[in-house]
Amino acid sequence: MGKTHPAYPPELRRRLVELVHAGGDPADLAREFEPSAQAIRNWVRQAERDGGARSDGLTSTEREELSRLRREVRQLRQERDILSKAAAWFARETGTIPSGPSGS
Repeated sequence: MGKTHPAYPPELRRRLVELVHAGGDPADLAREFEPSAQAIRNWVRQAERDGGARSDGLTSTEREELSRLRREVRQLRQERDILSKAAAWFARETGTIPSGPSGS
């Protein structure tokens, strides 16, 4: 597994993307600055998606929305499971259903 690194500041990313768009080579920029050439190329591709120049992936806004929706779905599933277990417990306590598994 690769080493993890704290996220680079957005200003550095933006500036490196501008340098690549101005004709800079990601490999040269990687030698001069800390991010790898591949990271710089990834940032350029993402900036192009966000700007509408590419359509081969999700924009940053779409990625954020997808992450938010996944978190929401995970939370809703947890809440549903809790409510289901609570309903079953209350039903057993009040004697409205048998405590064994159902025949269906």
